[in-house]
Amino acid sequence: MTASLLFSLSTFMFISAITPGPNNMLMTTSGANFGFRRSLILFLGMVIGMQTILLLSAFGVAGLLLIYPAVHTGLKVLGSLYLLWLAWKTVTAQYKQLSTKPLGTPLKGYQGWLLQFLNPKAWMMGLGSVSSYSLAGDLYIHSIWVISVVMILSNIATGLVWLNLGVMIGRLLKGRTAWFTFNIVMGLLTAACVPLIWIN
Repeated sequence: MTASLLFSLSTFMFISAITPGPNNMLMTTSGANFGFRRSLILFLGMVIGMQTILLLSAFGVAGLLLIYPAVHTGLKVLGSLYLLWLAWKTVTAQYKQLSTKPLGTPLKGYQGWLLQFLNPKAWMMGLGSVSSYSLAGDLYIHSIWVISVVMILSNIATGLVWLNLGVMIGRLLKGRTAWFTFNIVMGLLTAACVPLIWIN
């Protein structure tokens, strides 16, 4: 893989991973409610789930896109509608007082892993990276390993940003105005990532 292709892949992965989506929203919420350490298992499950989607894309599902291009368009439409729905639910969420003591238990690692199968953004990243950055012939497996490493690094780096943001938010969201401001901003950011789905 050439340096320019690697740079393009890294940029694609970073932008895809850092923009708001189901994983980032969940990591932020978990960080706000349960803290950094108690959210790490969920975080690990999400990272492994993303790798699972990538490998499924590389060794099977991506072939369907070559045979049926309408499937790719359908995934984009469904992903866009899902993200817009998630944005609306975030903006219209009712106020609730965040406790200084974590109540309940955070989601488990396997739940974070399973979420990726329902996460259109995960499928977009997996399918988009395989279809755009894999190399043909004997270099295919090598290029998939490179894509896999870049995805892991991007997901860890950006996931930690969102998790730490959630921890800080958990300390700051004490009042109703702060809560609504946060929800509106997160909803708008989620809606703003819809056009990115249609760029690739």
